[in-house]
Amino acid sequence: MALISTVAPEQAQGSVADTYGKIKETFGWIPNILQLMSASPEQLEMNWDSIRYYFTHPTLSLPLLATTRMLVSQAHQCDYCVDFNAGILINRCEQTPEQVAATRQDPTKAILEPKDKAMLLFTLKAVDTPHDVNASDLDALRSLGWADRDMFDAVAHAARNISADIIFNTFKVERDF
Repeated sequence: MALISTVAPEQAQGSVADTYGKIKETFGWIPNILQLMSASPEQLEMNWDSIRYYFTHPTLSLPLLATTRMLVSQAHQCDYCVDFNAGILINRCEQTPEQVAATRQDPTKAILEPKDKAMLLFTLKAVDTPHDVNASDLDALRSLGWADRDMFDAVAHAARNISADIIFNTFKVERDF
């Protein structure tokens, strides 16, 4: 599967088995990206907690988060994550492959509500050129109804995704979808 040893679902024990059980309840399977994290059971559990948090986020929508992850991963050449999130947009968010391709070429074409699109573009700016973010960027989002917590969570999610891209690319996670 990867360049490092991981725990297969059928061999999981202890905390890894517990976390895998939670993952399987949610996804129906254990994706390779989460199996990779079994190399460090504590990291697996922390990452799963983060995934669950964003799955139930009170304001950041699935299309916004999946689009963010897809575009951040595209910038960091993590093909697994690009395709995984494109699949979410197509299969769960009912976007067409053509719409997803257009978003990948130009984030302003993302199929999102205007409020969500503004958050997407802000988040991409934050991870691409954080020194260019200023108070007016935040004020513009606040005027759309976004809270400071939302802005923080969106940027934290994108930054965490960059970390995941580095890990997945380093250890050569294989596609399983």
